[in-house]
Amino acid sequence: MRREGRRVGRAGLGRPFNTLWAATAVSNVGDGIVKAAAPLLVASVTDSPALIGWAVFVQQSPWLLFSLVSGVYVDRLDRRRLIVVINLLRGAVIGGLALAVWGDAVSVPVIYVAGFLLGTCETLGDNASAALIPATVRSEDLPRANARMQVVLYVVNHFSAPPLGAALFVVAAALPFGVNAVTFALAALLISTLRETGGTPAREPARERQRVRGEIAEGVRWLWDQPTIRMISVTLALMNITLVAGFSVLVLYARDRLGLGEIGYGLLLSATAAGGLLGALCAVRLSERFRTSTLLRAALVLESLTHLGLALAHAAWLVTSVLVMFGAHNAVFGVVVRTLRQRMVPDALRGRVESVFMMFSMGGSALGALIGGPIAFALGVTGPFWIAFAVMTALTLVAWRPFGRATAEAARGGPTASGNTGREASRDGDEPPANELSRDLG
Repeated sequence: MRREGRRVGRAGLGRPFNTLWAATAVSNVGDGIVKAAAPLLVASVTDSPALIGWAVFVQQSPWLLFSLVSGVYVDRLDRRRLIVVINLLRGAVIGGLALAVWGDAVSVPVIYVAGFLLGTCETLGDNASAALIPATVRSEDLPRANARMQVVLYVVNHFSAPPLGAALFVVAAALPFGVNAVTFALAALLISTLRETGGTPAREPARERQRVRGEIAEGVRWLWDQPTIRMISVTLALMNITLVAGFSVLVLYARDRLGLGEIGYGLLLSATAAGGLLGALCAVRLSERFRTSTLLRAALVLESLTHLGLALAHAAWLVTSVLVMFGAHNAVFGVVVRTLRQRMVPDALRGRVESVFMMFSMGGSALGALIGGPIAFALGVTGPFWIAFAVMTALTLVAWRPFGRATAEAARGGPTASGNTGREASRDGDEPPANELSRDLG
């Protein structure tokens, strides 16, 4: 009877989550298409490694500028309606870029403006989407929900859509951007059908609001008082600086070092997705089998080996193998870290705490994109990977011992900090450390 009840309980995650999942899948189709098409567009306009790398920085920079303020409004506003509006705005921006490309009016400044506007929208839309997941499933189902989100991210955004984006770009440069605009509109339509779900703490519409600065400080203080999340936040910032420094010029690495064309570059991106899919499918089992500290330490080692492999490799097959390994570890790390945040953060603070975390993570990506091009110009296309390997080796030595305490700290801090009900706190507290938890660049 107990086994049967467990099977029935795990049969599905419910209609609200499925709706959110479907909208995420649709928008990821368009995002994945543009993920391959955008670097090709920039490379068709300029050969400068710095300008190509800075295109990534421009899109990521709003996370440094607006992330904290966006988190306040994610907590203040209806998250479902906010996502609908943001997706429509995204569609309008990317549709405008498609028209500029079609009319042969595209230039580096035009691409930068579009990227900056899209990045600004992401600080609100991505934050609100992440905050909606705990509102659609039970706490014990969060690892499964996050793993399914990772699966669709890797299958669609990283695996199947980039080669399609590269192919569409070859057919017509404006086509992939027009398709992305349509997917944003469809995602907005799906989210608009999402109904409010039970099981989340009730909002207090009439409560007196603090000033924006005070609300930001509240979220920052909460995160900084949690040793595990604080350490992961700082580590992720450094990991993303080093990672994006190399990946921001990956299109040049593929062309100049590996001799790949547009389609080959798109397929190279899919290698990360293949590994990510494998990692996402195994993430829940791995989190049940290994302690949190073990998975976090493994992530440091595998990240370091990724940069060393890319710095040494000359053959496309070897680079593909390295990217498959990276994708797998990245997916597992993402599920572990996201589940930890969702379980610990109170709903009323979720947008602000997520904004602080994303400022570290995506801000690191922005800084990496800023320096990747100049490093490649000075040291060659493998230069960013050699520097990244050195930095990650040092970071591994520094974070090794603190990550060894992560499991115990999560067990102590999770139930009391999360604002859960007594039933949820009791359940989380009674689980063995290895089952406490189940990296996007994201």
